[in-house]
Amino acid sequence: MNAAPVRSRIAAAAARAGRSPDDVRIVAVTKGHPLDRAREAVAEGLLDLGENRVQEALGKQAEWPDAPVRWHLIGHLQRNKAKLVVGRFVLIHSLDSIRLADALEAAAASAGVVQDVLLEVNVGRESQKTGALPDEAPLLLAHAVALPHLAVRGLMTIAPFTGDVAVQRRTFRELRLLRDSLATADCDLAALSMGMSGDFEVAVEEGATMVRLGTVLFGERTS
Repeated sequence: MNAAPVRSRIAAAAARAGRSPDDVRIVAVTKGHPLDRAREAVAEGLLDLGENRVQEALGKQAEWPDAPVRWHLIGHLQRNKAKLVVGRFVLIHSLDSIRLADALEAAAASAGVVQDVLLEVNVGRESQKTGALPDEAPLLLAHAVALPHLAVRGLMTIAPFTGDVAVQRRTFRELRLLRDSLATADCDLAALSMGMSGDFEVAVEEGATMVRLGTVLFGERTS
């Protein structure tokens, strides 16, 4: 478990950007890891746990019902699973379409909850990835904020898988600038979920408030 060195790297990146490391939350990605690794994360003070797969996440929640954690759903969500996830995750990072927004709204209304979400934006415009394109984000946001059982807290993106720091930086900066252009007094979009194990320092330098870290914390996944 590499929590201490990761925290040091986040602190250094935040300092380079004139930010406080306290403004950056680590979402420890436990996808593909046994529950024991999640318990290790909690022991290190990492109380935000991220899961990509709905069934795996629900299984861990059932196995650890009194977990002192905040569960995040960070993977692509199919509309037919909306009813399984509302109220079970503190934040859904992957709202990427109007149809999914409507499915989450219906499920949240039925459950009597207000579900916090992030809009996933495909800043890199990569055909193989999910997420609304940047020019689609304003319409998606306008639709989502009008739904009474959804609360849009910010934006999320996944940078292209490249070692080119300039590409990483351009992606994260574009998300931050998009957020700034969309934010209003009533919807400040304070959360920027961006940065993973290979690029989180650049993301922090560009304004990330959440970084989704798996391999750099836990090592390679078992599944």
